[in-house]
Amino acid sequence: MVKSIVVKLGGSVLKDVSAIADAANWVKKLVESGYGVVVVVSALKGVTDELVETVKNLSKSPDPSLMDEILAMGERTSVRLFTLALREHGVNALFIDPSDDKWPIITNSKHLDAEPIYEETKKRIEEKIIPLISEGVIPVICGFIGITSEGKITTLGRGGSDTTAVLIGSCLNAEEIVLVKDVAGIFSADPDLVEDAKILSELNFKEVQALVRGGSKIIHTKALRYLGKNLRLRIASLKELLSNGGTIIKGYEPEIEVYSPPIKITMTTIIGEQLDGVAAFEKLVSKLKERGLKIIAVTSEEHSIVLYVEEKDGIIADIHSALVSNNIGKAISFYQDLSMLVISGRMLETSPGVIYRVTKPLAESGINVYGLLTISSSIRLILSSRDVDRAKKMLIDELKKEVTA
Repeated sequence: MVKSIVVKLGGSVLKDVSAIADAANWVKKLVESGYGVVVVVSALKGVTDELVETVKNLSKSPDPSLMDEILAMGERTSVRLFTLALREHGVNALFIDPSDDKWPIITNSKHLDAEPIYEETKKRIEEKIIPLISEGVIPVICGFIGITSEGKITTLGRGGSDTTAVLIGSCLNAEEIVLVKDVAGIFSADPDLVEDAKILSELNFKEVQALVRGGSKIIHTKALRYLGKNLRLRIASLKELLSNGGTIIKGYEPEIEVYSPPIKITMTTIIGEQLDGVAAFEKLVSKLKERGLKIIAVTSEEHSIVLYVEEKDGIIADIHSALVSNNIGKAISFYQDLSMLVISGRMLETSPGVIYRVTKPLAESGINVYGLLTISSSIRLILSSRDVDRAKKMLIDELKKEVTA
């Protein structure tokens, strides 16, 4: 098979006839460079917002299934228009619509925020899309849309077209996935707010994931799930792409990984009526850091805080001194010789009942969980160090059996 590249064109890129023509001309150059190109298109700029507003004016509680049908019309129109533009530029393009028997994206039935079913989608891409690429045809596919196994239209939620593009790129094992947006790439800060914000030429997966968790809307976390080991993702404007610019994202989240960082942890519970509020919390953390204590995690409830701190000699005395001398807490209790077991993996946070599947075998084996923290696609368990190796083996067996990547 020829080397492939997946190009997603955002609605802001397809804002008028001139912009559509420019995008079509750029895709033509990719084709002439020898790539097998798959194009994913969003609705034209403003169309989805207009559809949503019209629905709101007509109904206070629209049926989600019918809402998906309506919202899908934006992409179903733009896919035809962009195919027309490509053909005008001499490109052998074919639009792929949800009503087409070549349609590849299969999802569950959760309307307005559907989850793609990876293996079924991959099978359809191999059977329906790869043969088109091999024949020199450029498939133009609606972003944002899926269908259930019964043929009902679904939509993928916010950032859905990005998800479509990365999903297709993963199934194709594409050389590159390019998300063409109205911004030059990922910046060091919002350029509308920070004057000297700079384009970042490269980021790794973990860095992008952290930015997204922190509020960046450059790409949705659902799209990041489908980045695989050999995939390269580029985010750029059409102007930046002409000079091979933008931001390249490398790396990926493994399907399932269970590991224990090589540090010992002390869990300290602090009680005190002064512990409520941000000011007390900040003061506590500041005083502990002054004493060189590395804080792994913090949880809190009314009148108490639980600290998970990297263990070292004299740590209990240090914590107590920091609290008592600064009138922050009343008393402390602690457990020592603890370790952290991290379970991470692609789409872990969307696997129903995963917390139960993690804790159930531990409880049945008499392994106590001293703390449980969830961050994006990871679960962090605080266990006795003597139980970590046994728990690790147990959870690898359990999760690989039940969690589907």
